[in-house]
Amino acid sequence: MNMSERINGLKRKLGFRTFTFAGGIHPDDSKETTCSKSIIDLPPSEEMVFPLSQHIGAPAVPCVAVGDRVFMGQKIAEAGGYVSAHIHSSVSGEVVAIEPRMHHTGVKMNSIVIKNDGADELLPEIQPKDWRKMSVKEIVDVVREAGVVGMGGATFPTHVKLSPPPDKKIEYVIVNGAECEPYLTSDHRAMLETPEEVIEGLKILVKVFGLQEGYIAIETNKPDAIAVMEEYAAKETEIKINVVRVKTKYPQGSEKHLIKAVCGREVPPGKLPMDVGAVVDNIDTCAAIARAFMYGFPVIMRIVTVSGDCVAEPSNFRIRVGTNVEDAIKKCGGFQKPAAKVIMGGPMMGISVPDTDIPIVKGSSGILGFSEAMLHGKVKQNCLRCGKCVEGCPMNLLPNVIKEALAADDTEKLEKLNVTDCIQCGSCAYVCPAEQNPLQSVRTARAKLMKQKQEVKK
Repeated sequence: MNMSERINGLKRKLGFRTFTFAGGIHPDDSKETTCSKSIIDLPPSEEMVFPLSQHIGAPAVPCVAVGDRVFMGQKIAEAGGYVSAHIHSSVSGEVVAIEPRMHHTGVKMNSIVIKNDGADELLPEIQPKDWRKMSVKEIVDVVREAGVVGMGGATFPTHVKLSPPPDKKIEYVIVNGAECEPYLTSDHRAMLETPEEVIEGLKILVKVFGLQEGYIAIETNKPDAIAVMEEYAAKETEIKINVVRVKTKYPQGSEKHLIKAVCGREVPPGKLPMDVGAVVDNIDTCAAIARAFMYGFPVIMRIVTVSGDCVAEPSNFRIRVGTNVEDAIKKCGGFQKPAAKVIMGGPMMGISVPDTDIPIVKGSSGILGFSEAMLHGKVKQNCLRCGKCVEGCPMNLLPNVIKEALAADDTEKLEKLNVTDCIQCGSCAYVCPAEQNPLQSVRTARAKLMKQKQEVKK
């Protein structure tokens, strides 16, 4: 146990209940419009679109053909490799096309299109499963078959995360309830309304790694969620659950920073959480794992926050994967003023979408509509050498120096500056008074180094 772990353990014993990390920023969280809004079940669209790339890794491969009738919960695309994920239909109906459709990334991607028959006829094979009677391998296989990925937006296939190499001993399992992105409250509502799924998912994860306790980390701006999770943790008899209050700060939900805050362990440059004995899963991911056993459901739905100053009635929805984004916006009363930008995800790390005629995917945590008045209109200036981007960087990088090295085409220096450690949180761009957008320089530098490495391999 290192010194940071000892200090964190002592703090818990003495009642110091708030933990955090160095760096980061404090944007207005803008959660007040939806944090008290209960989750509403949104009806699926008449035409459901399932992109074959909804996860990190190889795209899924269709296992149905045009003209096939499918059940709700039926697998319609097989994982295209080990780092990939199955895709399931969230409705019953007929496969009417397998063709390129617009994706939230702004390009057309091969997708399976299903005409919803409105019957919601469930696949007969879907049945609850008792994880307590299963081996670790059987549990991981169920998670893989259910197509579970990181539902917080990262979309990394969860079965891979649950299968670390034998030399990587996992000692901490952390459920990420920080939800540090402004506007988003989907995880918050999940903790309030479906806490039993979160707890059950954590218990399954703890069994996978052969542990006796787990952690749920929640930012202090969610006192009601903390209270609910503490209540359920106190009633738990199978494992010990530690509800850890972490400071309200962005990007507290980054897994590396959550590990630092909760465990006191620092993930070294170029390493993964498993290298320091930790695994982090998002609240909705944890609940998805639970549903795969409690009800036998694969990932066919998720909770989505629809908000922003353009949205007439900001809300939280339980939306089926494949549902058209426009249907969710209409259910909120539509846009009350012209939307200059629509973002899928949070405003800091989300993606600006080219059109709202796109489907909800596994990683869609939010849909945010912003008017022109909300967009940055400041004039770009020369770098002021103020160092705010350095102070704000939670990865201890030097965005201003990286920008200079990029301009000088000094790839050797870029390598030494650990450019690839950037988590692209946008903190540097947020605090820059000169509107330099150092994040864009870092992204360009990352791409340059990756291209150079690929050329060397060739």
